[in-house]
Amino acid sequence: MFQETTRLIAYARRYTPVLLLSVFLMLISGAGRAMLPVLLKPVFDRVLHPASPEARVALPVPQFLHFQLYLDQLVPFEIHNVWTLVAVSILMLFLVKGIADYFGNYLVSYVGLSAVTDLRQKTFEKVVAEEHAFFQSHSTGRLMSSIMSDIEKIQLAVSQMLADWLRQSFAVLGMAYVLFQNDWKLALVSVTVLPFVILPTARLGKKIRRSTRSAQDQAAEMSQILQEAFSGHAVVKSFTAEALESSRFKKAAQRFKRSSLKYIALQALPSPIIEFFGALTIVGLLTYARTQIIAGRMTPGGFMEFVSALLLLYEPVKRLTGIHNIFEQAAGASQRVFEYIDREQQVVEQAGAPALAGLRESILFDNVNFRYPETSNGLTIQGFTLEVKRGEVVALVGPSGSGKTTLAGLLARFYDVTDGSIRIDGKDIREVSLKSLRRQIAMVSQETFLFDDTVAGNIRYGRPEARTDEVAEAAKNALADEFIQELPEGYETRIGERGAKLSGGQRQRLSIARAILKNAPILVLDEATSQLDTESEILVQRALANLMENRTVIVIAHRLSTIRRADRIVVLSGGAISEIGTHEELVSQGGIYQRLHELQFVDLES
Repeated sequence: MFQETTRLIAYARRYTPVLLLSVFLMLISGAGRAMLPVLLKPVFDRVLHPASPEARVALPVPQFLHFQLYLDQLVPFEIHNVWTLVAVSILMLFLVKGIADYFGNYLVSYVGLSAVTDLRQKTFEKVVAEEHAFFQSHSTGRLMSSIMSDIEKIQLAVSQMLADWLRQSFAVLGMAYVLFQNDWKLALVSVTVLPFVILPTARLGKKIRRSTRSAQDQAAEMSQILQEAFSGHAVVKSFTAEALESSRFKKAAQRFKRSSLKYIALQALPSPIIEFFGALTIVGLLTYARTQIIAGRMTPGGFMEFVSALLLLYEPVKRLTGIHNIFEQAAGASQRVFEYIDREQQVVEQAGAPALAGLRESILFDNVNFRYPETSNGLTIQGFTLEVKRGEVVALVGPSGSGKTTLAGLLARFYDVTDGSIRIDGKDIREVSLKSLRRQIAMVSQETFLFDDTVAGNIRYGRPEARTDEVAEAAKNALADEFIQELPEGYETRIGERGAKLSGGQRQRLSIARAILKNAPILVLDEATSQLDTESEILVQRALANLMENRTVIVIAHRLSTIRRADRIVVLSGGAISEIGTHEELVSQGGIYQRLHELQFVDLES
């Protein structure tokens, strides 16, 4: 826990002045609580004494303030009534304590929330910058649960609970001082039970951390089921799988309940332990005080001061054990968060990497080999060598799993090659900045992803600074302006999650408009029309023709009709080049391309 707590506190360093002020205010609040039993002593010894109910007796200032003066020398001469002094003191005490407690609590919460916000932002930035392999091995629901739910546990600890920890800690120190300055021997005997409380609590903390981690994993599983069921609601309904999804969610919720109940059972255990030992202590003290008061060695007021301080000591101790458990819970939740932050990225940018200016000559795949990080049974790409000249249109075709989309991902450095290199104008793409590399590449794929934003917001996603007329021009070139104008609010219409309010062809044309506005010199088309009907495909093909103009294009396609006009067609098989040439050359060679061509254009009726 110490390591996680230290790392969490490190995020609060930039707020050190505010934190120090809050600590000072909490110190005042704790001292105020410690003053209460001191003020009870004159009430029992003087105000409630039957012989002198309103005795005008000088009331000494408590010893721990190190003044040996009398209150009647510090306050106006006319205030001598003991009860008046005590009543005013109590009111002032609670006023000062309340003000210090309020502002101290607010400032600690401010520091805690600010630190956790910084942590959440850093975690998001780290995760969103990860390479594709990371997202393939981590589900969306679990990532969302970590960034939201796990950090929410941390937020509770370092904002609300940190304030309470400071408050209770200073209260414990103040009460302990009152006890020991009153009767140090009796105080020593009274606090001997604390180790019997603290040691079991510390052991419980480790179990609480494990149960918290388990509960958070179950919460992440529920988030994953929710994310899949909601985003795939059409599939759920078409297969009438509502009952199946309900069963999956119910089982995950039951597992979460069991983990949560285990945590609750462990967290609640210290409180009755403390109360029982406290009761034992009070019974022993009452027995001792009875004999001392009868013998005249202790006054009722002195006993009430001691007992009150002891009771007020046990309450913050009990609170501190609960706070300790919550910190253990936060430590358990932070483990997954720090795993993400500490994870070493596979695709990294070299320090001081220069920017890639653009494409002037060619793209060269030089003896490229690649194996996915999570696989070890052979290469996905083997000895791939290909040069794509500027302005050339090159098509990649081949059976599913032959490595076509993988090559596009390697060009954009979604992954790094295992061996060999990819060069743009002679520069290894691993030696230039990632941002400049990806600015040179526009991608349009079959899985069009649009954001729950306006039409204009989606088109200018790659160029937020683009003017309205530039957005409209890109939409016109993508043949999207006509249907956009028919939307309820035109370019300011929100299109729903993943563009749910649009048809497949409309979504694809918006993605083409987005690529046109980006105006990158290299264009990658990955099955851009494979999921469209004939009419939509014709419109998208016309839009793609506008997009491909004056650009270097790599086309990945299953439909051979879409690549007949490519300058070169590269046929892949098993991650390697098996054929290369124009459509006319390849269709007559009797190889893989001819077989694919015949399969797609065979007359099924014959």
